[in-house]
Amino acid sequence: MSGTGLGEELGALAARARALALLRIRGRAVAVAILPAAVAVVLQAAAMQGRISGSVWDAVRWTVTAGALVVLLVAAAVAFAVARAKPAVSPTVAVTEESAPDLYRLVRDLADRLDVPAPSAIALTPDCDSWLEDRTHPSAQPRASAVAKGIVAGRPRRRVQAAPVLVIGSPFLWWMRVAELRAVLAPVVAGTGSSAHPDIAAARRFVRGLDAAVADAAAPGQGAIRGLPLSFVGWVARILLRSCREHAAEMERCVAATASMRAQSVDYGLRIVAQEQVGLAYAGWDRLLTRVALPAWRMGRWPSRLDAGVVSALTELSRRDRLADGFASRLGERPACDLLEEPGAADEAASLLAARLFHGGPAENGPDWSPVDWQQYPEEVVDRKWRAEAARLHRVLDTMGVPPTTAIDPADPAVPTLARVIGHLAGPSTAGEELAAGIGAAVAREEAAQAPRPMGGGVDPAKSGTGADPLDFWGSDPLPLFPLQPPRTGTELLADHVVAMVCCAAVDTAGAAPGLDWLDGPALLVDGQRPADLGGPVLSLVEDGDAEPLRTWLSAIGVRTDKPVRLV
Repeated sequence: MSGTGLGEELGALAARARALALLRIRGRAVAVAILPAAVAVVLQAAAMQGRISGSVWDAVRWTVTAGALVVLLVAAAVAFAVARAKPAVSPTVAVTEESAPDLYRLVRDLADRLDVPAPSAIALTPDCDSWLEDRTHPSAQPRASAVAKGIVAGRPRRRVQAAPVLVIGSPFLWWMRVAELRAVLAPVVAGTGSSAHPDIAAARRFVRGLDAAVADAAAPGQGAIRGLPLSFVGWVARILLRSCREHAAEMERCVAATASMRAQSVDYGLRIVAQEQVGLAYAGWDRLLTRVALPAWRMGRWPSRLDAGVVSALTELSRRDRLADGFASRLGERPACDLLEEPGAADEAASLLAARLFHGGPAENGPDWSPVDWQQYPEEVVDRKWRAEAARLHRVLDTMGVPPTTAIDPADPAVPTLARVIGHLAGPSTAGEELAAGIGAAVAREEAAQAPRPMGGGVDPAKSGTGADPLDFWGSDPLPLFPLQPPRTGTELLADHVVAMVCCAAVDTAGAAPGLDWLDGPALLVDGQRPADLGGPVLSLVEDGDAEPLRTWLSAIGVRTDKPVRLV
């Protein structure tokens, strides 16, 4: 046996040993629950045989019997609550075989080469990661039966539901080539071998049930009647989880190591290169979300082609920093998104899910929540963002009683000008702090008034482009959000608003235009080019009250600070 084969076998044995340890913990918990019943049976049998008698023994016998019944009822209730608890399911976009036959074929062939069971279905996640997810719990069965048609078609229904779902990061499909995706998925698919082992599967179900019971007990709004029993169930589950923590972590580590060693026989050399592309995809995806998507989400628009934007962002990143050597040669290879029949529909569904996960947007389009493509982004997002922030800046100045610095039309002295903003911030030292506090309060009020309550479900399948809502698992439960950025400080908000006012003035008075930079987001273009950095001069004005760097910048661009600016 080769070293890799021996290591794989040892890893599998270690994983099974940890699984058996977890099952022993479950067995001991059951033993503790039935121990009083066993004592009661012994006492009752002894009394029936005449070995014990008298009022004292009768009292002991019936007291133990009553206590055993109570313990059994409580244990049964706890076991029922743990079994009924819904394990967490990752929000994903389902991919049927009809919509991606080539992708299913690739995964099926990969599983055959690895000699492991094929995943029951494929789903996409708007993140740079891939994993196997067990959805055998009854709460996940409607989704599993709806999407698990292709890889294991023709097999018994029970086996379809028992296999895990392969979740693939959607950015990988657009950035990676087919061979690279295959290499990256090899160790993930190899994990189905361990998932098929009955001891490991049972141990995972036990741990997931305990974790779900703890989550149910911690859910708010239970009420006293329901909350007290759930609190007791959660307390018991936490005790068992503490006993399981070390074994569960070690079992998963051994499973991952075993899968990695098994996958070494498939595209091992290419997998090393593909892992570099994983890191690059993550860098581009992070920049795209925080710099490009987040401003659009805050404006009530969600970019409908985020994954396609990853390619543009990474192309720009490789051009600037030379992080993607050989990118031009990769363009000649088949992109992994070609494995989908309708890449645009999948991209749109993943983009909407990303907006809901990272920003909390609603499930359906509406007047204040609609898609935007990249061609419309500068006008529909960038320009509107600048105008809205400039308008907010002047509203706060109005409430503070700041007079206009100049007025083109004497009949309308309240026209908004950039000179008014600069003059105020270049005044007393506390002027910027007061304005920053006012803007921060205004932003907080608007966000509180407009923030949608993130919920699962409630989407029209015909509008999603994938046949079903990817958040059906969550039902009416609030969707867990993963914010991209921490809350902004008042000074940061003030700087953003001043930049927006400067950009509006440049567009209205100097012939500039709003644009999109794939790595930096909203950008000001003068004669089709980005001018010198505006952040430094604005910070000098906001933090130090020094307007000279900004005035120099404005003069170089040809911006008139005394002319009125269109706000909305």
